[in-house]
Amino acid sequence: MIDRLQELREEALQELEKASSVKDIDEVRVKYLGKKGPITEVLRGMGKLSAEERPKVGQLANEVREDIQAKVEEKTEEMEAAALEAQLASERIDVTLPGREVKRGARHPLTAVIEEIEDIFIGLGFQVTEGPEVETDYYNFEALNLPPDHPARDMQDSFYVTDDMLLRTQTSPVQARTMEKHNGVGPVKIICPGKVYRRDDDDATHSHQFMQIEGLYVDKGVRMSDLKGILNTFVKNYFGAERNIRLRPSFFPFTEPSVEVDVSCGICAGEGCRVCKQSGWIEVLGAGMVHPRVLEMSGFDAKEYSGFAFGMGVERFALLKYGIDDIRHFYTNDIRFLDQFKRV
Repeated sequence: MIDRLQELREEALQELEKASSVKDIDEVRVKYLGKKGPITEVLRGMGKLSAEERPKVGQLANEVREDIQAKVEEKTEEMEAAALEAQLASERIDVTLPGREVKRGARHPLTAVIEEIEDIFIGLGFQVTEGPEVETDYYNFEALNLPPDHPARDMQDSFYVTDDMLLRTQTSPVQARTMEKHNGVGPVKIICPGKVYRRDDDDATHSHQFMQIEGLYVDKGVRMSDLKGILNTFVKNYFGAERNIRLRPSFFPFTEPSVEVDVSCGICAGEGCRVCKQSGWIEVLGAGMVHPRVLEMSGFDAKEYSGFAFGMGVERFALLKYGIDDIRHFYTNDIRFLDQFKRV
């Protein structure tokens, strides 16, 4: 048995020396050290040996196992090191090459416009307030003095979720909710930016979804002159100090009196051109004094409190500021278009 163990050691070491892969090494290991291997068979016959021979054979068998296992580990390490070296050589990186440019994103033009408008009104003492986009019929219409038979409540104008829930058609519901939270105690001075939804055919100047910013100021002694002063300051900060505003009579159910607000044309300086349709003015937003009924429905005493409200479309202000001619550019995610605003 001693001679047989010596032979097995020599055979195993020679086969390991010839092995050319980790798989070959593992096959030799299983062949000689496995449960069905020749070394195991030799050990099973030790029962036939004398008491003197048994320890010698057992010791030699352990030595043979250890030698083979040591060789297996040595060859495996060699193979793995060679494989790693080959991989590193094949994946070598030339560190002298210039690095690849990392493309940086930027704020979307609508986001930039909203943030700019917010900054202006925050500087004027307004707070930014938000509300739900899925709104109840009450806050979207009734609380804003829009009776059930008003044309704006027609199903063709709004996206209804249920008979009493719809996608808000304006951010004015945020104003109604905020006034309610004040429990009839002013002042309330907020702007409400957000998405609104209306049934409309998408074209160069219309979209079924668009961004809106509305403002509200309710306190004792608020006058139309305060509204004009605030809007005039806003326009000069947004468009430039040389721009002016004018107010034209209009009608909105939630304000009385109501006005349309125009800004002097920045292209022709009010002289008249194609952009302003030769009028020298461009309509930008609607405004007015909060209707007494709206104040009363929100818990304010209309004899003690007054206020003004205004609303503007963000896309319109972006179109005017950047000279864009199609509102759809804002929503089509065309990189060529968006790349122009990386510094905005």
